[in-house]
Amino acid sequence: MESIVPLIIQLVSGAVGGNIAGSLMKNSSLGVALNSIAGIVGGGVGGQILQALLGAGASGGGMDIGSIISSIAGGGVGGGLLMAIIGIIKKAAAQK
Repeated sequence: MESIVPLIIQLVSGAVGGNIAGSLMKNSSLGVALNSIAGIVGGGVGGQILQALLGAGASGGGMDIGSIISSIAGGGVGGGLLMAIIGIIKKAAAQK
């Protein structure tokens, strides 16, 4: 059960990060639902990348405050970044 909690935190913070990025980038926003989906995917991937870079204790080992904060940070940044990339690609494709 402890191994799934950081993943859930990463997915939720990814959805939040995707929606924050969408609200900051009005021209590249995908809408609330797609911002959330892109954020969830990016949050999961970003959290896993952060975990691989910093080691298992950083964002996937337990329920200490460091693990929780790194799960939130990795998920939020990953979600926002993926949503921004998809939004920019979609905007560029629509202009052609």
